[in-house]
Amino acid sequence: MNPFQPGAEIHTGDPFAPVASEKSPIRRLRGRFGAAVSLWTTPGPAGLTVSSMLVADGDPGRVLGLIDEESDFWDAVAEEGRFAVTALTDADQQLADRFAGLMPAPGGLFVTGAWTETEFGPVPAGAATWAGCTLDAHRPYGWALLIEATIATVHLGEPAPPLLHHRGRYHRLAH
Repeated sequence: MNPFQPGAEIHTGDPFAPVASEKSPIRRLRGRFGAAVSLWTTPGPAGLTVSSMLVADGDPGRVLGLIDEESDFWDAVAEEGRFAVTALTDADQQLADRFAGLMPAPGGLFVTGAWTETEFGPVPAGAATWAGCTLDAHRPYGWALLIEATIATVHLGEPAPPLLHHRGRYHRLAH
């Protein structure tokens, strides 16, 4: 078949993705656990899509997250000491991809979309649920940086289906 005919595909997958047998078994294990996708932002502004995170109830509440130590987000958090964590929804796939570096962001990450400025960092305008956090500690953890923070403020809107990530793809929560 001619690859330039309508309906023909040149390839069926990501041509840059390593084959499964070459991926770390730990990474493959992690991919089998579904995770909610969040956006972490800080004054500067800087931001990063994060799915390796945990919210711990307590007095005070805490947030733990694994982030890229070489990210602009970490540089800004290390300087500012505070950040916002926004729960992303099904409608936020492009936003998640942009802040994960998977989608172009001409002019910068915050040029597209409307933002609400907070003392913890910009939050997507209309975001229903977000928390303002203060950085407590950080340390290398595996190939990431584990950051620990105290939740200083919580904003809860109407519950919305979360954006879920499983085995390299976004999924919708079945109702």
